[in-house]
Amino acid sequence: MTTVSPASQAATQPTTRTSVRRVAVASCIGTTIEFYDFFIYGTAAALVFPTVFFPALGSTAGTVASFATFAVAFVARPVGAMLFGHYGDRIGRKKTLVSTLLLMGISTLLIGLLPSAGTIGVAAPLILVLLRFAQGFAVGGEWAGATLLTAEYAPPGKRGLYAMFPQLGPAIAFILSSGTFLVTGAVLGDTNDTFLAWGWRVPFLFSIVLVGIGLYMRLAIEETPVFRAENATRAGDTRLPFADAWRHQSKEILLSAGALATLFAFFYMGTAFLTSYGTKTLGFSRPFVLAVGIAAALVFGAAIVVSALYSDRIGRRRVIMASCVAAFVWALALFPLLDTGSPAAFAIGMFGTLAIFGVAYGPCGALLPEMFATRYRYTGAGLGYNLAGVLGGAIPPLIAAPLASSFGGVAIGAMLAALAVLSFFCTRALVETKDLAM
Repeated sequence: MTTVSPASQAATQPTTRTSVRRVAVASCIGTTIEFYDFFIYGTAAALVFPTVFFPALGSTAGTVASFATFAVAFVARPVGAMLFGHYGDRIGRKKTLVSTLLLMGISTLLIGLLPSAGTIGVAAPLILVLLRFAQGFAVGGEWAGATLLTAEYAPPGKRGLYAMFPQLGPAIAFILSSGTFLVTGAVLGDTNDTFLAWGWRVPFLFSIVLVGIGLYMRLAIEETPVFRAENATRAGDTRLPFADAWRHQSKEILLSAGALATLFAFFYMGTAFLTSYGTKTLGFSRPFVLAVGIAAALVFGAAIVVSALYSDRIGRRRVIMASCVAAFVWALALFPLLDTGSPAAFAIGMFGTLAIFGVAYGPCGALLPEMFATRYRYTGAGLGYNLAGVLGGAIPPLIAAPLASSFGGVAIGAMLAALAVLSFFCTRALVETKDLAM
């Protein structure tokens, strides 16, 4: 592992508890908004997009096509990580994060305004794919920047605690996205005609309000002392952050991608796929599935908090490896449990899946920033995280529905268990980082 630069160790400018808390809250709000936009797409992909944008394909093929557009964002994320990582490492974390928030907000608003395939034909799904790519592109730059803000501001020994705050964003966002769809359905009446005609658009249009709040919060915070110290020492430096990150720490990038692959697979399973599986395969009502998702997100958030705090005590690797062991067992048990058809079993399945995701997700907000040198930290952390998204978040959406259709849910469980084995050994190969200086 490459050691941190002398410049980053020289970042001794004091930060008050108030300033650290402000950054933590701003990062949490920012990731909440970004992932709200990301999650409402996943919910819509499960509930309405097969009918609205792929009506000619039929139920199964339409669902596959819908989740293929969901997967497009995960392919876009490494590209976004490289571009936004470059600027985040060159001009600063704060300015780059403002750009990612604007891109995500505009893309989400345009999805809410996009006419259906019945109105403009094949252009509708094509434009949908482009806008979904833009969403993934934005999230590719968002996560690393938000976690770097908190990790670089955090006092020694508490990086797990403070880097937890942007990690809570997805849990809060899942509550907001499911809640928005639930309220929309309750107000309009849970009829397919009204919901499919325009009701599903309300959560997408509402996101522009949240973007305004997020911009206000992000513009109010300052650049991190660690970045300012590093930036002051490299006037005239023309090296590319991506080239440096790959040259010096390609091993850490690839290992972190493998280590977090299961995290992304469980993220996808616990949000988009189980929403679709519960409504279409198991026949539960849309309000029931959304309400279970909201309750499961609370469990998810609690798991993030506990695992992040424990990672400051026992290390990031141990916590993530424990989540991989739990993921292996749970993956094999999940679909036999779900296929009992019991509402209680579905709720337990959703709770368990998101809880395991939360245990893995809590420590990685500190782990990845700690692994990379300051001059290419944004790029290196973003690449590792988003390559994991391709492996664990892009591939399962493409093959889960066909696997379930051909072999039953147990085949999806076997796929998830194999990913858990990969993640365990990749995590084991990483070096513990909790005591390293930044």
